Amino acid sequence: MAENREVILADFQACTGIDDVGEAFLYLEQTNWDLLAAVNEAMPRGTQQLPFDMGPEVEMIEEIGSMPHSSTITETNSSKNIETVKPETTENAKPGTSKSKSCANVKMLTFHINHSNKVYKIDVSELCTVGELKQYIWEQTNIAPCQQQIHGWKKEPQTNITILQTLELPRENMLYVTSLSDNWDLGEEIVCLSDRVTQIYTLNIKDEVHNKSYKLKFPGTHTILDVKTNVYSLIDVPVRHQQWKGWPSSLKDDNVMLAQSGIHYPEHELSVSKIPSKEEKKDVVELVDSDSSIDEPEDVEELDIPESFNVEDDIFIDNIRSTKIQRLMPENVDDEVVGTLHFAEQYEKRYGRNHPHFFTGTFEDAIKESCLKPAKERKLLAVYLHHDNSVLANVFCTQLLGFETVLQLLSANFVVWGWDITYESNKQRFLTSVNQTLGSVAALTVRNINVDTLPALMIIMRSRSNTEIFTIVHGNVGVSELLTNLIQAVDVFQEQRRTDIGVEEERQAREKVKQEQDRAYQESLAADRAKEEAKQMQEEIEKRRKEQAENERLAEEARKEAHRQAIESSLPPEPQQNVGDGILKIRVRLPAGKFLERRFQSDAPLQTLLNFLTVEGYPTEEYKVLSSWPRRDLTSMDSKLTLMELKFCPQETVILEER
Repeated sequence: MAENREVILADFQACTGIDDVGEAFLYLEQTNWDLLAAVNEAMPRGTQQLPFDMGPEVEMIEEIGSMPHSSTITETNSSKNIETVKPETTENAKPGTSKSKSCANVKMLTFHINHSNKVYKIDVSELCTVGELKQYIWEQTNIAPCQQQIHGWKKEPQTNITILQTLELPRENMLYVTSLSDNWDLGEEIVCLSDRVTQIYTLNIKDEVHNKSYKLKFPGTHTILDVKTNVYSLIDVPVRHQQWKGWPSSLKDDNVMLAQSGIHYPEHELSVSKIPSKEEKKDVVELVDSDSSIDEPEDVEELDIPESFNVEDDIFIDNIRSTKIQRLMPENVDDEVVGTLHFAEQYEKRYGRNHPHFFTGTFEDAIKESCLKPAKERKLLAVYLHHDNSVLANVFCTQLLGFETVLQLLSANFVVWGWDITYESNKQRFLTSVNQTLGSVAALTVRNINVDTLPALMIIMRSRSNTEIFTIVHGNVGVSELLTNLIQAVDVFQEQRRTDIGVEEERQAREKVKQEQDRAYQESLAADRAKEEAKQMQEEIEKRRKEQAENERLAEEARKEAHRQAIESSLPPEPQQNVGDGILKIRVRLPAGKFLERRFQSDAPLQTLLNFLTVEGYPTEEYKVLSSWPRRDLTSMDSKLTLMELKFCPQETVILEER
């Protein structure tokens, strides 16, 4: 909860430009830490724009110039109508560029998305991509882009980055969307979350701050915050100051995994820039305290004011500045990043532009940038410790750190980080950072540095998996001695780095072999799993087929039994023996050699004989009834003819054959 509040506080200050933490806390407490409500409370409505409010609309606007990018979405069904949402169109005019084409030449497309008996209406520009259309469909149907199956295209798109204009679509389009998870019975592959988290996403990130492009790979388990933190090490822009374009507009939480974010796989396009700072520079008259400490000299010029000077004419007072030395760092620095930014700015103002390039960030970040990288990219860390009460500071900064050879050596082999320990509070802050990163021994070494020997250049090196202080060059040295110390450190560092590179290459070779073995094992495992799944699916299909055949057989038997029972109920009773003339006795020879016997009236129709055989289990559609002499197929004759008309003898034998 505390970390969430720190993020909300940072976002609030970045959006509103309120630097005073107490004032920011007041707004957030009044709104129960609701960031949007607090920003609306602190700023006039319509003037603020939160970083996460910048969705695909802004990205598309930058790509097509002043083309407004709008989206209208309506959901309709038989029971309810949902109001049409029309986001405001935005125009983006870039200074120095020619006027873009009129948006009147760009066609707006209407898509009627049919899903689960509902129709969603989406209006987009024909300059949008298929991937952006899938994002809008995701927002309305909750079907992730990777799960969407879209049917009904006039011309099937090849990729998600296909421009809609290239598909030659009419203004009105009907598309049908289904989810892969709904089609398991068709045997198609289901992309589950458990599969997506194992995928590797390639993020093509455009750094608009330095006009560079990066191709970074992240597993699906990484969060959005992990991506932004890694990009911070590349572009040197803290996460709270980063402004992103290209993330799905529905994302509101940086703790969402890439696998759940809805970004395109395997590659996704993003761009990052820096949020413009809102700093108001004011002319401040610095007053010199009469009770300044003894160890902080006040370089104040005494002005001889002539008697003719008109005191009432105070028009120039606003621009009068005290000549009191402004420290390289203010007192009680809480944020090391802000402190190093202030240090670099004031150092250049005081000693000129001929100085080392100071790394701006925390002490821990400086160690990561120099010592904790792979051996081939590793550098030395030079920590410059400044103290304004040292008489050596001016000479060391202008003559030694401004010497061209020193600057070239530092630029090629070092990351230089500066800190002002004039104030005791800032010194304690630095000691705390050293203790946390390098340990108590290193902190004790720094604490024992004599103020009279400051400023100092502390060289930190990565050696045998340990990051430690290699040497400290004090301010009472000359240029040659400083160069000797730096070159010696570089030589030791290069030798150690060669050893570390060899160790890393051996380890990487072992890891590569292990990865290849693991990959082969996983591929084999996946193949076995696929075979097993195919076998199970085939067995399931066979089982269902047998069940269906059995059900059909049972239904057919039931039908036959019902038909037999109906015929049996309509069959006349067998006449008694010796009742009188007109009684025939018919023997039926069965295919197995057995016989059936029954008496019939001579005037009974042939159908009565056939019904009797059906009741006994020998239906005419499966068996033929043949008379012995003359041989004829009785089942093919008119069943209404009587047995007498068929010239049956008083004792007649017929033969039953299978068809």
